[in-house]
Amino acid sequence: MSDLSQSLALSASGLRAQSERLRVVSENMANTDTPGYRRKTVSFEQVISPTDENGQVKPGDVHLDRTDLPKLYDPSHPMADETGHYLGSNVDLIIEIADAREAQRSYEANLKMFEQARKMSSSLLDLLRR
Repeated sequence: MSDLSQSLALSASGLRAQSERLRVVSENMANTDTPGYRRKTVSFEQVISPTDENGQVKPGDVHLDRTDLPKLYDPSHPMADETGHYLGSNVDLIIEIADAREAQRSYEANLKMFEQARKMSSSLLDLLRR
């Protein structure tokens, strides 16, 4: 595989991984006020292939955050127990916004790398045509 196509594959894998990360973060943000909802996280894994060593990544398994759910007091809530408490969500909106920005910037960096490799490939083809 040529260096240009390897760089395209590398940046495409980064785009897919960050896209999955943005999807998980947006799910968390949408469920900030959902009682009993646990925050989801996704990790990345390196794609190991015997034929090439270009460092591609893929999204790993989605894991649930095991921190304790906050007990909220609202006796009028339908999920409240006899003491008037119910379990809230462990999603912190500030953390999710920071994760979304980081994933967005990483996505944009991979996109720029993809565009640059595509332009270089196009320029190479133009030179070879002459």
